[in-house]
Amino acid sequence: MKKYLLIIIALFSSSNLLFAQNAHFTTQGTIEFEKRVNMYGVIKKAINKDNETWYTPAFESYKKTQPQFKVLKSTLTFANNKSLYTPVKDDSPPTNSWFSDMPLAQQINIVYTDLNNYYSTTNKKVFEETFLVKDTARKINWKITNETRDIAGYTCRRANAIVMDSIYVVAFYTDEIPVAGGPESFTGLPGMILGVALPHDNVTWFATKVTDAPVPELAMKVPAKGKVVTYASLKTTLTNVMKDWGEYGKKFFSIYLL
Repeated sequence: MKKYLLIIIALFSSSNLLFAQNAHFTTQGTIEFEKRVNMYGVIKKAINKDNETWYTPAFESYKKTQPQFKVLKSTLTFANNKSLYTPVKDDSPPTNSWFSDMPLAQQINIVYTDLNNYYSTTNKKVFEETFLVKDTARKINWKITNETRDIAGYTCRRANAIVMDSIYVVAFYTDEIPVAGGPESFTGLPGMILGVALPHDNVTWFATKVTDAPVPELAMKVPAKGKVVTYASLKTTLTNVMKDWGEYGKKFFSIYLL
């Protein structure tokens, strides 16, 4: 019996070794993301007793001409433990609705992250001004769960977190891409983040395609345009600008700092 047990252990160890030798881990490539914003949910939450007189009819008009979800595309290129998140230009015809100009319904960030030094450079458009935020990458206290799902052909594990003290984040990462990056400013898990959801804010980012291929150095250009600020100084600027905006301003404030 002991002899058979030793044989089984040896075979099991050999199969694990063979699997490890044949396993392929993606360390550079391009990920295509799709951002989906539930506009009906976003607008409905913005309606209150102070604005319902004009918001409600405008919302009803919007629902008659516009789809529930606004879909935007972006790419994340990564190599040498660095990543560059870039929005793809939206060529959809204009909606002529100011609801579509809400910050959450836009793509306002180009984010370069050096995961070796955990430092990021973000080209961020705030209203008509462009800022260049240079600072330590956002540190997120993730709680990893046992839940999994398939995204773009990769098995991903779920992790949860709270960012900016109040925004609940659900992320899905894969250790088949051993890079601690992700879309926008979401990083810090033991593998690439292929899915992000902000359930209470009606928005998601999910990968639709992963291309495992060498990335030219020129494709990872660090953003350089904009007024140079840190995260803290940008927060101070926005606080001063939006101090009299009430609840409406609070929502804009959090989106611009996300």
